Amino acid sequence: MPASDAVLVLNAGSSSIKFGLFEISAAEPVLLCKGLLDEHEAKPRLVVKSPSGEDLFEQQREASDADGGHLFADVLGFIEDRFGQGRLRAVGHRIVHGGPDYSGPVELTEEVYAKLKALTPLAPLHQPRCLAPVYPLRTIKPDLTQIACFDTAFHHGVAPPASRFAIPRRYETRGLRRYGFHGLSFEYVAGRLAGIAPELAAKRTVIAHLGNGASLCAFRDGRSVDTTMGLTPLDGLVMGTRCGTIDPGVLLYLLQHAKMTVEDLQHLLYHESGLLGVSDISADMRTLLASREASAREAVDLFTFRAAQEIAVMANTLQGLDCLVFTGGIGEHAKEIRSAIGERLAWLGVRIDPAANDGTRERIGSSDSAVDVFVISTNEELTIARHCVAVLRAMETVS
Repeated sequence: MPASDAVLVLNAGSSSIKFGLFEISAAEPVLLCKGLLDEHEAKPRLVVKSPSGEDLFEQQREASDADGGHLFADVLGFIEDRFGQGRLRAVGHRIVHGGPDYSGPVELTEEVYAKLKALTPLAPLHQPRCLAPVYPLRTIKPDLTQIACFDTAFHHGVAPPASRFAIPRRYETRGLRRYGFHGLSFEYVAGRLAGIAPELAAKRTVIAHLGNGASLCAFRDGRSVDTTMGLTPLDGLVMGTRCGTIDPGVLLYLLQHAKMTVEDLQHLLYHESGLLGVSDISADMRTLLASREASAREAVDLFTFRAAQEIAVMANTLQGLDCLVFTGGIGEHAKEIRSAIGERLAWLGVRIDPAANDGTRERIGSSDSAVDVFVISTNEELTIARHCVAVLRAMETVS
């Protein structure tokens, strides 16, 4: 591919879209700039920064412009003005749910888009947000290749019994199974771990992606063998505003006796639960760690209790634990959380070195720890850029 080629990566969240522009001429994609598309402020805005965080560009729009694709036009316009016309080869999208059909990145054709949209019931809040940029970009640049990269793909090989629900088999044949998420993050961290400590590649590893959304991955021999999220991103650990694993009887009670509607219940589970619900203060771990309120301490305690509990479950799947990796916003930055989880896992041989942990070094296990412990910053955008390069090269080979 020509030296000037680049790909734009879009990572859609609940209220904003992170993006990165990568040059793809070298063996490894190189970040040219990064930024944020925030469509839910009073005046939707585009912010672009250099790889080091220096401000490069900012554009605000009227609220009425947000749904018309104007912010995406601003992004593409900035790229052409700053880096030259004709450089952009593709746009890569983080798509939360790939369902049973997609085990790797694919070009976002009309057929693929329709299949992904049909998966919305499995990720009702995330899937529409991930797919929202596709048509505005297609309207602005009809010939621009768009590529879907899936959070579920890394877990595609997870097999029964780990993938199975104990429900009638007829529902499993309809696609009701445990899929798992955060796969783009787990894929990046697994690759970094292999570079840092290649001797651990075949060992029993649990990667803890801890952030506003949180999940674990049991990893061995280059593949995911178990994970805490299931059919949807609601399952597993306590999260910022999501409850994680819950007795289904609680849901039946809320529907039958509290007379909640399905929509009310969905809002409660996705937006009012987790750290926010338990603390009644905030979904932000930084706020809770700084608070003196008892409810804040209780929320943090539940978060670390459930994380340690589920790490033990993952260790059971692996039949032991050789390595534990922390990543994600909380995993990378909250030393108190890493320490508390480590203390709860002392029986498994986890020992965290206080000085290394306070300094957020890459290796934080103590010399007497039976388990290697790491902190590795994740990079979903770079993972998506790599997938885009692979798809583009495959398309060139076919043509």
